[in-house]
Parts: sequence; C-alpha cells; structure tokens
Amino acid sequence: MTNLPRGLRNCNPGNIRISKDKWQGLRAEQTDKSFFQFTEMRWGYRALLRTLQNYRKIHNCMTIADFINRWAPPVENNTSGYITRVCSEMQVPSTFVPDINDKDTMCAFAAAISQVENGVPAVMEDVVAGWELL
Repeated sequence: MTNLPRGLRNCNPGNIRISKDKWQGLRAEQTDKSFFQFTEMRWGYRALLRTLQNYRKIHNCMTIADFINRWAPPVENNTSGYITRVCSEMQVPSTFVPDINDKDTMCAFAAAISQVENGVPAVMEDVVAGWELL
C-alpha cells in the first residue's frame, strides 16, 4: 500500500489539496496534512470531476489549457508539460473545449489528470463510478 503514489493511497487521484470544502466520501480521519483523503476512489474521482465542472461554471475555464492552468498552476508545476500530457492522453489539442456534462469526455479528462498525477493509468471503472455519483 505504501508503494502506491500518494494520490492513490489517499483515494484522491487528482491530489486535491485540503481546503474548506466538505466533500462527500471523506475519511473520518484526515492524516495527510496537505491533501484530502477519501474512503474510496469513486469519491476522489467525484471530487475531481465536480471541481472541473466548477472551473467552467465559476471560473469560466473553457479550453483544456485553461482548466490545467488552474488545476496545476505554474507556481508549483510544469504546467505546459502537464497540459501536453493531458492532451496526449485525451488525443485532443490544448484548445479543445470539453463539454462538462458529457460523461465520456469528462471521464477521459479525469483519467488523464489522474495519470499525470500518479504516473499510472486510471482504473476506468473507478472514474465512471465517480461520474455516477455526481
């Protein structure tokens, strides 16, 4: 278990940082001082997907590049490399405008983010289970 990447150990495949948000599916005890910990992967994917949807609704992110610039800001990430990797996984250009209500698109987007964050392919059953909780 400890060999797994942090995001997978925490059932938080997007490595969502601790904030005031009260996500569904959080572990009763949060032992990671920086990142949320969820009880199951589906809850972590739900939080990732909901965050992406809110980036459009609240912050007006339109393109994949807009989303990733917010998700993985240049102050702490190689954002251009992150964008390139997500777009490669999704087989879309950085100017692609995802439909935030389309299951297939958003599950592919969440899976690509998880792959960049954790270095291993996402388990699509977990991603889809997260979508189904929205």
